[in-house]
Amino acid sequence: MKLTSPIARKHTRIEIIPLIDIMFFLLAAFMMVSLQMDQTQNKKVDLPDALSARHDFKPGMFNLAVDKSGAVWLAKTQLTLAELATVVSNRFRADTNLPVYISGDRATLHGAMADVLSVVRGAGVQKVAFTVTGFETRTNQ
Repeated sequence: MKLTSPIARKHTRIEIIPLIDIMFFLLAAFMMVSLQMDQTQNKKVDLPDALSARHDFKPGMFNLAVDKSGAVWLAKTQLTLAELATVVSNRFRADTNLPVYISGDRATLHGAMADVLSVVRGAGVQKVAFTVTGFETRTNQ
């Protein structure tokens, strides 16, 4: 005769979900440590200056130039910031996808460039880029 126990017998099982979590943690920790170990030790060299890029002026582009005195130029016409705001807002109403390219002289003060950028952004233009030429890639040694 087979007697059964009144206490229910529990079956043992291995939970694999915590093991997977631990393995992903170890993998992530290993990747982070290996990225920290990859520090290249290069000799410092004096890199050459970059050549001027060719100008890409197209008729649909809106190119602004800021000289070293802070004056704003549009197609060889000098504008005040108030005139610039009017011109940019009129062009933006005609084309809401208007890209504006602002180029500044190397000696232009940061405040003059920021003023032009705020006028362009104030007109609603979202596509604004700064054009550079002769970018130097020298590092301090």
